[in-house]
Amino acid sequence: MDFELTEEQQMIKDTARRFAEKEVAPLVEGAEASRTFPIQLFRRMGKLGLLCIRYPLELGGGGADKVAECILAEELNRICAGIAAGLMVQGGLATNPIYQFGSEGLKQEFLLPAIKGEKIGAFALTEPDVGSDAASIKTRAIKDGDYYVLNGSKTFITNGPICDYALVAATVDPARKAEGVCLFVVEKGTPGFVVTRKLDKVGNWSAETGELLFESCRVPATHLVGGQEGRGFSQILDTLTSGRITYGGRSTGVAQAAYEASLQYAQRRVQFGRPIVEFQITRFKLAEMAMKIDIMRSYTYRVARLYDAGRKVVKEASMVKLFCAETLEEILAQAMQIHGGYGYMMEYPVQRYWRDGRLFTITEGTSEIHHLVIARESGF
Repeated sequence: MDFELTEEQQMIKDTARRFAEKEVAPLVEGAEASRTFPIQLFRRMGKLGLLCIRYPLELGGGGADKVAECILAEELNRICAGIAAGLMVQGGLATNPIYQFGSEGLKQEFLLPAIKGEKIGAFALTEPDVGSDAASIKTRAIKDGDYYVLNGSKTFITNGPICDYALVAATVDPARKAEGVCLFVVEKGTPGFVVTRKLDKVGNWSAETGELLFESCRVPATHLVGGQEGRGFSQILDTLTSGRITYGGRSTGVAQAAYEASLQYAQRRVQFGRPIVEFQITRFKLAEMAMKIDIMRSYTYRVARLYDAGRKVVKEASMVKLFCAETLEEILAQAMQIHGGYGYMMEYPVQRYWRDGRLFTITEGTSEIHHLVIARESGF
């Protein structure tokens, strides 16, 4: 296996870094302070083919592979995990089911404008009483002629407050568990579809996260993804598998930012008459951080290449998510320790990396769930 980036992947990395540093970085302070997402980035990235980088060029995407998507995730998260979250949802969770399983009509109405950044998408799976056990969702979808009537609520939905449409998981029959789950595309403005509130979070402030309510919400039957009932659960698993690999890039990006900030601080901070980077304990901390980041990046790329090759990587995707998210926690703890009291002050960016990164062991499958997935896929 060739571990070097291809020429195309290196070009994408360079382009993504330039975009993140020149277009995203200047917006971070304002977005964090206002707790709002700079929605102009959707169209800007769409024009460059970066927003939905893995979709074909003829659809307006970047025509790139999974490795390139992980590279993009790393570069965006190195600058701001909150802003990256909104963009990553658009490029994966909120569009992949339509691209993979949606009808031509859904692709024309929602996917194409989403790839261009003209429509913002959300992925509505988690409910107030249902998280990891996705087969037990309570949002109901009852067939009524040429429509389905949706009733239920969703929470922790990234892009929820700003979305133009949401991919909504609902069940046609709770007794059927996973076999009753379906995905529907629900457009903003549909009667009965309401954003009940925007959530106030510990971190990822620039990612707009909300609660959604569906109350006698009539959705055209043509908006059922895949066209047949009961296919939603497998569609969700396929989408989440891809997203879990992307989380390797996300975690690596935040870890890289924390490492760079810590190295810079250690070179500048003087104690006992010399920069703290000259103390062995600090040098060892930084060395371990660099080592772990390289392993995170390498393993993410390895599994991304397997995914590109069409291999079944359910276990490996969970390994990426689990290892990288948990290792990120270790790196962030060391970064805060190197900064000492200043790391706890709001004017130093390391506190943002620490707050933002804490979410990564929880979202898109908790670490506990990924242990279970790995065990199941390993046959025990």
